[in-house]
Formats: sequence, structure tokens, C-alpha cells
Amino acid sequence: MEKKVTLTIAGSDSCGGAGIQADIKTMTVNGVYAMSAVTALTAQNTTGVTDIMEATPEFLGKELDAVFTDIFPDAVKIGMVSSAGLIEVIADRLNKYEARNIVVDPVMVATSGARLISEDAISTLCGRLLPLATVITPNIPEAEILTGLKICSAEDMVTAAKSIYDAYGCSVLCKGGHNTNDANDLLFGPNGTKWFMGRRIDNPNTHGTGCTLSSAIAANLAKGNDLAGSIDKAKKYISGALAAMLDLGAGSGPMDHAFAVKGEY
Repeated sequence: MEKKVTLTIAGSDSCGGAGIQADIKTMTVNGVYAMSAVTALTAQNTTGVTDIMEATPEFLGKELDAVFTDIFPDAVKIGMVSSAGLIEVIADRLNKYEARNIVVDPVMVATSGARLISEDAISTLCGRLLPLATVITPNIPEAEILTGLKICSAEDMVTAAKSIYDAYGCSVLCKGGHNTNDANDLLFGPNGTKWFMGRRIDNPNTHGTGCTLSSAIAANLAKGNDLAGSIDKAKKYISGALAAMLDLGAGSGPMDHAFAVKGEY
């Protein structure tokens, strides 16, 4: 049986709602085979991150070599990478192996508010990784960090997304939902702008939404959908996962990534 394959390069989330764990769940439910290269271990739960232990650049490089030389991915999702050395290794391997369908979720701040990337890593991310991306998926705070602009309206989202596109040449999915609009996301790319309208779901448990959306986009790109179609399918998936109203943990809990699994086994 032939199946499309995706790779997530990200950090581990010990409570399973975000990071590698959310990525693998999302990719699996979206119909692809998921592989991983772990950039860091995090001690975290729904209330916050208490510690981070990074992989070494050398070990991350070996993880990526092991994957690319055996089961070549049809798409790659990149999430939490907290240091410049790790970003350099990822960029080198993506170039070396001519990776395709690269989705970068520029994870900088956790849902809980914890900062997840060092200052020096941001310039490396922008200089080495963003130019390789098919699409990047910043939320409002991340887009503000990348552009230095304050985003308070839909028009501001367009300005910021255009600024990122002009600077790095990658398509940009600027995500709403941070009190800027009603969960409407803006895609800015070579074909101009396209809005993806969404409804705000009254669910406080949003841990891992960014990881989940970017992984679903990567899965659908791997299956051969174009970028706009992949985003549309990913937004419908994440809406279903939120609408399932899973309620776990004392803080901002995870979504039900497996809401569409029928449970025969």
C-alpha cells in the first residue's frame, strides 16, 4: 500500500496537546504517514512550560539524515526550534535533500504566554528558514515580532503579511483569532490575497491550535492539494477538533485531534 508521508520537525509536548504529539495525531487523522525529528523536550502541561531541554544540532542532523535517506517526506512541517544552531542544521538539511512542501509555523510564544525561542534565533529563522518555506503560519503576536508592526485590524494583517512575503518570498497565512477578527485567516502569496473565513468556537481549550493547523496544511499538501485547498481543509479539521469540546487539564487544554476517528479498534 502506498501512502503519502509527512515529517514534523518540532519540540515534544509532554501533555500531548501541542508539538510533535499534536502533529503526529493530526497528520495521521488527515490520512498521511507521520515521521518526526525532535528539536527539544519540554516539561509542560495545560498551565504552562516549566523546562526545555534542547537536542544538540549534531543529533538533530542525524535524525534528519535518518529520515531523508530512507523514507523521503512529501511535505515537511517545522514547529518549535528555539536556537540558531538548530535552525542552521534544519536549513542545511532541507537544502541538501531538496525538501518540498515546507510549512513553517514560527512558534515563538506558547498559548500560555511562555517565550519559546531565543532572540538570536529569530534572525537565523528569518535569514535561513523562511526563504525555504512554501508557507509560514504566524499568529498575530508572531507576525508582529517578524515585522515590527502593530496589528489591530484586517488591514493591518494584509500589510504585515505583504511585508513578510516581500522580505522572504514565501506565502504567508496570517492567522486571526487574537481579538483582531473572528478567526478569519489571511493568505498572502504570489496570487495576491485570499481570506479564509472562520467562526469563533466558544471553547477555552485551544492548546496546540497552531501546531495542529500547520500540520493539517502539510498533510494536505503531501496529498497533492494546492495551498489554498490545503488551508481550507485544515481549517475545517481544526474547527471540528475544537467543536468536539474536549475538556482536560487545569489550564488551556488540548483539542480532540481524533474527533473523526470512529473507534472500531
